[in-house]
Amino acid sequence: MNPIPNYNPLEHVPFLCTSRREFLERTGMGYGAMCLASIFGATALSGSNAEGAVTAKSKSPLEPKPPHYPVKARHVIHIFASGGPSHVDTWDPKPMLEQYADQPVPGANGLAFPSPFKFQKHGKSGIEVSEVFPKLAEHVDEMAVIRSLWTDIPAHDVAQRFMNTGSLQLPKPCWGSWVLYGLGTENQNMPGFITLGGKPEWRQASFLPGVYQGVNVNYSSRMRLDEVLLNIRNQFVGTKVQRSQLDLAQRLNQIHAEKLQRDEQLEARIEAFEMAFKMQSEATDAFDISKEPQSVRELYGQSEMGGKLLVARRLVERGVRFVQVEHGGWDHHNQLDQNMRKKAGEVDTPAAALLTDLKQRGLLDSTLVIWGGEFGRTVTHDRNGNDFPGRDHNGRAMVSWLAGGGVKGGTIYGATDDFGARAAVDKVHIHDLHATVLALLGFDHTRLTYRYNGRDFRFTDNFGNVVKDIIA
Repeated sequence: MNPIPNYNPLEHVPFLCTSRREFLERTGMGYGAMCLASIFGATALSGSNAEGAVTAKSKSPLEPKPPHYPVKARHVIHIFASGGPSHVDTWDPKPMLEQYADQPVPGANGLAFPSPFKFQKHGKSGIEVSEVFPKLAEHVDEMAVIRSLWTDIPAHDVAQRFMNTGSLQLPKPCWGSWVLYGLGTENQNMPGFITLGGKPEWRQASFLPGVYQGVNVNYSSRMRLDEVLLNIRNQFVGTKVQRSQLDLAQRLNQIHAEKLQRDEQLEARIEAFEMAFKMQSEATDAFDISKEPQSVRELYGQSEMGGKLLVARRLVERGVRFVQVEHGGWDHHNQLDQNMRKKAGEVDTPAAALLTDLKQRGLLDSTLVIWGGEFGRTVTHDRNGNDFPGRDHNGRAMVSWLAGGGVKGGTIYGATDDFGARAAVDKVHIHDLHATVLALLGFDHTRLTYRYNGRDFRFTDNFGNVVKDIIA
């Protein structure tokens, strides 16, 4: 017996309808199309009806959006030197270490370890660069080298999280997700944020909608394309059936959202399926570097980093907003002379080629290129004290360079002390670096916010100063 008078349970179950017309109205008309339109940014509901009236468009969350103010930079390529490269062996020469070789350094623990590498001035700006970067040294007039960076905690996991998300502990969105959230992306058939390697938390969207999550591609020039881009093609059915399946999933999810509640994780998963479907042709082409002229491939070299940075250029050329390329292995606690030379050699030619290639194609002005790690190194011998010395972690001094995208080239900003042990002049905190990158992309970092759990969050947490002197 029904305990509630005049209550028909069938009226409250969306799939049990009293007529065929009611079923079509509930499942096939309006809601599914609206959801598809919001994801594609397409005119699924646009056009003229019988009376000639034009219906409203639904916009994709990834549709391009204007920044707070007009700037040149529209794309970012971040070369992340994870492991913590030594600043005094790369971009911050400290001849004082020679005078104190194997002697105590004032104000520091340990014996001074002079750089085994020579520095020379390059370009019209006369910026001194280590011999380990002979090719990149040719581009110093396009770079702004920040020699006074510092971070809070010199531990790999924490510092890497901080560099990528602006957070030491709490899971927060990474800078690729913030940039994608603020600007959208120019190509709706490709992810707007792609990483080539790196840890998952470096590409996390956290509390931002899942559509802003970075897409990782484990790219290798030695892999077949169908191995590089996994799970974007259905092995069992064609594209027409795939499209029907996705349409059905969208309609069912919309019904679930209307009748019960929205499930952001489910929506993010469906959006991932949608993106994989759209990537089947264009993304495969983007990763196919065999289509590049031989002269271009030779410019980047035959190394894995050469292939990855060539792919990075091809991605931004196709409208991808943010590309991060990890280049790890800079944790040189011993055999610094050999290991630094080898590691720097892996990126020197490809990164120089990237700057050359972007400039030749007229893309350097609109593409911000960033290089740097999560912290610097000590100016003393590693505390383990072996016969093949290296350097310990140092969060009080580190270096990074930026090029293109509105950067004032040929610039040195800030300085460490006489020994390079800590940032001393015009210090730049990680939040300051983040604020500056957002400024180069046209954002006031205090206004690029997302409300979550009752609070307006931003990438720079609650402080950060733009380094205006490196902006052209």
